Amino acid sequence: MNVRRLIPAAALAGAVALGATALTACSGASAAGGGKDGKLGVMASFYPMQFLAEQIGKDHVKAATLTKPGVEPHDLEITPKQTGQLGESDVVLYLKGLQPAVDKAVAQSGVKHIVDAAALTKLEVHGSSGHDHAHEGEGEGEEGHGHGEAGEDPHIWLDPVKYAEVAKGVGAALEKADPDHAADYRKNTDELVGKLTALDAEFKDGLKNTASKTFITTHSAFGYLAERYGLDQEGISGVDPESEPSPARMKELQAVAKKDNVSTVFFESLASDKTAKTLAADTGLKTDVLDPLEGITDKSQGADYLEVMRSNLKNLQKALGSK
Repeated sequence: MNVRRLIPAAALAGAVALGATALTACSGASAAGGGKDGKLGVMASFYPMQFLAEQIGKDHVKAATLTKPGVEPHDLEITPKQTGQLGESDVVLYLKGLQPAVDKAVAQSGVKHIVDAAALTKLEVHGSSGHDHAHEGEGEGEEGHGHGEAGEDPHIWLDPVKYAEVAKGVGAALEKADPDHAADYRKNTDELVGKLTALDAEFKDGLKNTASKTFITTHSAFGYLAERYGLDQEGISGVDPESEPSPARMKELQAVAKKDNVSTVFFESLASDKTAKTLAADTGLKTDVLDPLEGITDKSQGADYLEVMRSNLKNLQKALGSK
């Protein structure tokens, strides 16, 4: 027996109409941004993007991140639940080339407002010394620079000037997604850019007169920072913090440490410190933390981006012999 025939046609038509009305209402709430609480739903790929959403959006946004605290962003695998949450977001903030799983999910999300931080500033190719080698045509090599186009370095947030450029683009995107609060987004963006400009001035002043210009770090994340402030980054591994250095690279770094008066080998809280401690022991150097700010945990030397960057500055000043 066909059960559907027992439902009166008028009742069925009414149910369909009611369902269509509910669906339209839900769609409208989503489009307006944020559902029941009326806030703009922003999904960030990892902490530096989340920080921008929170600082610029403030009370008007509900920001979440795909990369939970303590998870290494480079190796993130997205769950089906996260994929669903991504697709329901009003705005997505990510950095193309940093997290392959995120790139794939974003491309398939269908979200209208998608912001790629890599498109908001100029990306460069950095060698182990942190200088711009794009003109030399370097691609992915021994140091593992396998991100972005032709091995471009994605760690733009560690340069306050480039991060400010990204902040302006994010602010403009939030204005477009939620025009009713455009004035607030503009004001908040200006405030954040002001803070980043002040941070840049602190780094310039704090690092302009040091005994050494070379620092060694396990994770080659500080190319933009090194280039901005006239330093030389020597990475034990490449941009992937989990990659193992070759014996030849370790020997080379021992020679660099002796030649350039290096006092400290830096490691980070989200990755193993084994190679840093091994190199330090072999060369009689100290170890300290230089945080690439890919996430904030209870091990971080600060509660947010600005505090951790200032901790990085102090650690660099100490290691380089600031005068």
